[in-house]
Amino acid sequence: MGAIITAIEYVYPENKVTNEDLGKIFPDYDFSKFEEKVGIKNRYWVDEETAFDLALKACKKLFQKYDKQEIDYILYCTQSPEYFLPTTACILQDKLGIKKNIGALDFNLGCSGYTYGVSLAKGLISSGQVKNVLLVTAETYSKYLHPKDRSNRSIFGDAATATIISYSEIDGIGEFLFGTDGSGYDKLIVKNGASRFSYSPDAPEIVYGTDNSYTDNHLYMNGPEVFNFTNEVVPNFTKEIIQINSKDIDNIDQFVFHQANAYMLNFMRKRLKIESDKFFIDLEDGGNTVSCTIPIALKKYSEFINSESTIIIVGFGVGLSWSGGLIKIKSKL
Repeated sequence: MGAIITAIEYVYPENKVTNEDLGKIFPDYDFSKFEEKVGIKNRYWVDEETAFDLALKACKKLFQKYDKQEIDYILYCTQSPEYFLPTTACILQDKLGIKKNIGALDFNLGCSGYTYGVSLAKGLISSGQVKNVLLVTAETYSKYLHPKDRSNRSIFGDAATATIISYSEIDGIGEFLFGTDGSGYDKLIVKNGASRFSYSPDAPEIVYGTDNSYTDNHLYMNGPEVFNFTNEVVPNFTKEIIQINSKDIDNIDQFVFHQANAYMLNFMRKRLKIESDKFFIDLEDGGNTVSCTIPIALKKYSEFINSESTIIIVGFGVGLSWSGGLIKIKSKL
């Protein structure tokens, strides 16, 4: 008994923000150098839309070629929930008009969210509980960005994705591994607005780095610490994933990591001694869309292959958390 990814769709908001647009807000910063180093040219931000609105669009796009009534379970990954409660996945079931005898849950993870979700879906299917899982990722980090935070406004974009993971006689999802270091919870955080600290309209502006400001109501990322964490953990973790799946690097057709930024990805690629044509990097249009980057990358990659491809996927970031595993996908998901 196995599981396989059968289809992926994604959507961006309509509001496209280019580096030229940001250059008008931050005229003292050279965005041409940023584009060359980080690899991001455009990102898309919502206006009045929510992450749920984007999720609905991604799912409806998916259901143009898949029967929604075949869904047995909804896994909804977001750090941009519609409400504190109820569960957004429950609302999604109703708005999509999916049958009621299904499971539906939210899970709060960021850049490792998709890899966690694939593994959760595999577990549900392999245990015989369900046959078809709808895995949705949806993020609107733009709502958490301070207007004067040049670094984070340059990096993060909004998006939603929808993936079908189904029962298969041939297993297309291999072994997954996980990691957690909660001592780094404050390296990437929106401090105010939940139970520990209430939203504060008078929160003072905090300046950090160059051309960067935020308040505790906004997203804060300690970039150097996140970079150090990633490069200390992810390369060896990737080797462990390959080993537990009884593979060698040469047996892997493609590596699809969370698309954080091109500089970080190339740094890890070189440490792992992986050729550039086997290591997917594509952030130019969309930027870092948190839990959405890996499914978007898989969808794009599938358009360029003509046969089944063996892929290592690895997510890492906010938490601090990381996870990854082996999957096989067909062309043109």
